[in-house]
Amino acid sequence: MYDQENEPTNVVPTKIESSTTATRSGDTARALIRRAKQASRRRFPSEEKIRILLEGVRAEVSVAELCRREGIHPAMYYKWLKDFMEAGKKRLRGDTQREANREEVEQLRQDNQRLKQLVADLSLANMTLKKSQYEGCWHGSGTDE
Repeated sequence: MYDQENEPTNVVPTKIESSTTATRSGDTARALIRRAKQASRRRFPSEEKIRILLEGVRAEVSVAELCRREGIHPAMYYKWLKDFMEAGKKRLRGDTQREANREEVEQLRQDNQRLKQLVADLSLANMTLKKSQYEGCWHGSGTDE
């Protein structure tokens, strides 16, 4: 009788543990699927987006046909178009700064590194000079003989 009373309590935690494990493995599976989708998702460079948008604006083919041919959803096309128009308006108003391209960023990083090295060299030379002048004061080597 004692064993029968304990049996239902033993069953419940087992079910909870198995559902917790299923939830964890479900989360892992969802995360794995999300990463796979992100990795396989096509990424369009801005030049490609502009080409597609201009082709759609020319209206030589319908937007639906263009999207089918390019392999994008029409909602994506209209999002790109909205972003493109907004960026154009901002640029015409002059309230945006041009973003640096990859080469410019790399050049700025190299210049920054070169200037940091120059500051370090000058700081070391300055410290050495101060140290030599400081030692000269104590040793009385202020006269040239």
